[in-house]
Amino acid sequence: MTPAPVIAIDGPSGSGKGTLAVNVAQRLGFHLLDSGALYRLTAYAAFRDAIDEDDEAGLAALVARLAIEFQGAGDAVRVNLDGEDVTLAIRDEACGMAASKIAGLAAVRRALLAVQRGFRRAPGLVADGRDMGTVVFPDATVKIFLTASAEERAQRRYKQLKDKGFDVNLRALLQDIEARDQRDTRRSIAPLAAAEDAIVIDSTALSMEQVQDRVLSHAAQRLGTVTD
Repeated sequence: MTPAPVIAIDGPSGSGKGTLAVNVAQRLGFHLLDSGALYRLTAYAAFRDAIDEDDEAGLAALVARLAIEFQGAGDAVRVNLDGEDVTLAIRDEACGMAASKIAGLAAVRRALLAVQRGFRRAPGLVADGRDMGTVVFPDATVKIFLTASAEERAQRRYKQLKDKGFDVNLRALLQDIEARDQRDTRRSIAPLAAAEDAIVIDSTALSMEQVQDRVLSHAAQRLGTVTD
């Protein structure tokens, strides 16, 4: 049986891949995987259970017992962890930084690999992350690598967090993004990189609508799907 098609959207923090993935999934009627949320959920649970972010075995065992549930669709997706709504809690910057650190642990990545692949089902999946097209779904039908300058990504993240009521500092956000970029691209396990057959899109000077149109046009060619 031919597996359900996958549209893999990778890129650095703040590039807009999450919003893009939601929009594309809605347009195509595909399922959605926010892989970053899985690492954030693991980081949140580690804080809750007092597991050190360097405790690789402890974190991998933690993943195995987490009850993760995504409810709703599109912008209305809610994330539940062990029956608790943690949608906003896992978007905290401290949680994001911890998630980036534990993402470099091989045992944690192995534990989450099966979880991520379990989202693949008909009629198709849009998956966003940092290694969707290189490791998790190397046979993805469509591979997109979305990027933007660090300064632009910091500005976007600043606005996003301020709109949600978080107290944030732009300079600190830029420093965090640059540090996360270095960590993600230099880690020995599944480093952040564009797949050889990915379409690379620099969104620094593009609107989300322009990026979305490019991706949907490419997807229509690859999937034979009418997107209008």
